[in-house]
Amino acid sequence: MRVDDKEFDKFIDELQEEIYQEELRTFSRKVVEEYYNPKNWGKIEDANAKATIKGPCGDTQMIFLKIQNGIITDASFMTDGCGPTIACGSKLTTMVLNKSIAEAKKITPEALTEALDGLPPEHQHCALLAVNTLKKALDTFENSEEDE
Repeated sequence: MRVDDKEFDKFIDELQEEIYQEELRTFSRKVVEEYYNPKNWGKIEDANAKATIKGPCGDTQMIFLKIQNGIITDASFMTDGCGPTIACGSKLTTMVLNKSIAEAKKITPEALTEALDGLPPEHQHCALLAVNTLKKALDTFENSEEDE
């Protein structure tokens, strides 16, 4: 028996909707939207601050920043991690744009989690990984500025 393209497309659409609804039972709508449609994904080629951290879960988070006159003018991220890790990187990069280094350093994993309308306990380490990577990038930038 051969399935026609319309039946297959309908099956795929229904399956995707079922997966989406299951994710919404586990994660907030903001988390799901951020990992389905991440903002600021990719590498900033002329970043003057960057860091990479591999978390205890095995996910790697990379943060790239462009800082001018002490203000974060561009931010991006990349990760090989799960949906919540993607959501945390995406949301964090939007939170730091146009912030001073000092303001960005004050962002906590709790603030990031709150901005995402929460994370399940087993995924709260994703926010910690993103924030720690941001702070490492900022520290690296400040240390390189001192060396000049």
